[in-house]
Amino acid sequence: MISTATARMWLVAAGNGRVANGAYIGIAPAANIINLRVLDAHGVGRASYVLQAIDWIMTNRTTFNIRVVNISLGMPAVDSYKQDPVCLAVRRMVNAGIVVVVAAGNNGKNSAGNKIYGQIHSPANEPSAITVGATNTFGTDARDDDAVTSYSSRGPTRSFSIDSAGTKHYDNLVKPDLVAPGNRIISAEAESETAAGETQNFLVSQNPALDAGVSSDDSRRMMYLNGTSMAAPVVAGAAALLLQVNPNLTPNLVKAILMYTAQPIAGANAFEEGAGQLNIEGAVRLARVVRQDLNASTPLGAQLLTGSAPATQTTIAGWTFPWAQGINVGNTMATGGALITRYQKVYGMGILISDGILISDGILISDDTLFTDGILISDNILTSDGNPIGSGSVFISTGILISDGILISDGITLGDGILISDGILISDSTLAADLRVQAQAALIDGDISSSMPVVVDNGVDYLGF
Repeated sequence: MISTATARMWLVAAGNGRVANGAYIGIAPAANIINLRVLDAHGVGRASYVLQAIDWIMTNRTTFNIRVVNISLGMPAVDSYKQDPVCLAVRRMVNAGIVVVVAAGNNGKNSAGNKIYGQIHSPANEPSAITVGATNTFGTDARDDDAVTSYSSRGPTRSFSIDSAGTKHYDNLVKPDLVAPGNRIISAEAESETAAGETQNFLVSQNPALDAGVSSDDSRRMMYLNGTSMAAPVVAGAAALLLQVNPNLTPNLVKAILMYTAQPIAGANAFEEGAGQLNIEGAVRLARVVRQDLNASTPLGAQLLTGSAPATQTTIAGWTFPWAQGINVGNTMATGGALITRYQKVYGMGILISDGILISDGILISDDTLFTDGILISDNILTSDGNPIGSGSVFISTGILISDGILISDGITLGDGILISDGILISDSTLAADLRVQAQAALIDGDISSSMPVVVDNGVDYLGF
């Protein structure tokens, strides 16, 4: 069962393809959907509405077998994830065994169109969540032309806490965790008016071009949308597929598998793509061979797979690409085959994947009670060359995110939350707190995409209805 916080996202995650003869089928069409509406017709709500929805999920998760939650909305990430009430509520769900997928936000560029960093929204700044940025596929099946969209929010997270001396301590987590297609996605469209003639689809009423022209029947219409809100349910559907082939996967294992098998995008750095672009073929293939008898007593370093490790590459649409072969671990990245061949304690319940990473004299090392030996912990943030994590050119030359929130890069640091180094601008996170939440859709103001063919509905779906 997948729970979605925004109605429009259910088709992307698990639509059954009953419109246009299955042309727009969802990622996990066999999954059941529960929609919890927390936003009004204008896409605005309150944090309290989100908290109420999460409380309902926690109360009813067993009754409805809720395994995955998609949250395609966000608000300014001001408070550290350690104090943010929505982040804390997300952590409750993950600790209860629910995979939580969250949109990163659509603030990757400023009003002048310049690339900016540090605008990951809440609750996407929560380390236990799977935070998803958006890619543009440019309407092709091939994946070698895919790119991170300009609007997709970049890390690091700049939420912070303030100590008794008034010093800000920034979280500075590497986010997003991965990216997925989110540009010009054709998805469900609500009917334009109620029976009483009231407008109930504000987006299409204000932007008629969003209608994809799929059907003239109001009950079967579909629409275009851009944004990380569209990318998140793609990953949520993928998580449901992993649980379908291996129901005993923990949220942390689902997250690790999705990152480890991701496709590194050439020219993108870890603050833009995380581990890389979602690779469902590789993720499902790996999930199938993960042991299903793992539990809290499984020793560190025990065999993780039921057989040999699968080949760490995937071929889609005639193009072969390597897996990322690494995962986000809080303030840095970890790489190595032991991540999928040996059991790591951080894959269990009630713990963060980033736990067990220690900083000593500026060198990042692993705590061998939570991570096995043989895992390389990076001390650089790299720009991908399209090969596994660990290759590519250095994006930030030191790349160590110190626990007091200061990001060191070429010795240029400013203590007010703004970092300028080598043309990198990280926006100040001292934004005014806002109790409202908004759906993270870039609408029609997305990246330019080549035209894509639209399959028109003929009134009869592929199942004959």
